[in-house]
Amino acid sequence: MPVGRALLGGSPYLGVYVRASDRLALAPPSLSPVLEGELRRLLGVDVVRTTVLDSEVVGALVALNSEGAIVGDSVGPREEAVIRARVPLTVVRVVQNALGNNVLANDHGALVHPELPERALDAIRSALKVPVRRGTLAGLGTVGMAGVATNQGVVVHPKATDREAEVAERVLGVPVHRSTANFGVPIVGACLVANSRAFLVGEPTTPVEFVHLQEGLKILA
Repeated sequence: MPVGRALLGGSPYLGVYVRASDRLALAPPSLSPVLEGELRRLLGVDVVRTTVLDSEVVGALVALNSEGAIVGDSVGPREEAVIRARVPLTVVRVVQNALGNNVLANDHGALVHPELPERALDAIRSALKVPVRRGTLAGLGTVGMAGVATNQGVVVHPKATDREAEVAERVLGVPVHRSTANFGVPIVGACLVANSRAFLVGEPTTPVEFVHLQEGLKILA
């Protein structure tokens, strides 16, 4: 089955630490060999271990699709070399510099924090090679944590409005579904790492949530 549960360093918030596309996953150095193996097996991608800005919360700091990766501040030379060896990397200097939190992207589009300036949207558009639009989910500008997007589907905060869901669906080009994860946590993007093949979610996630996540991301057994 292309789904699984896990903890990373005791935390069920896998999306805070790991970011994946259909081509690779970026993960912190503390990732256990067992969890690395699960990511490789389920997602069908190579796992690249790195810090970002000397931090292990890679998923919160990097936005990623198959075309490129973006960060909100300069990474160190070693970090830059590791990431650039696998995917083009662009620095987008903005106040909201945790771009994994503030950008929800797939290979079709990117929904971004409403306060990002136009120059940032231009940089994101160029780096990820997709249309970009500002928006919120459940009133939250941190759309990268309030949702998780793949090339098959998008799952968002259960309190996202119909208008917000419509905007997300239009820009990301795939159907939107509402769900929680990790036993009722609404910021689903913080709870799981996913691509078009599979997802791995925090251990507290319930069977009902699993069904919703599978339906929303179009990942069936």
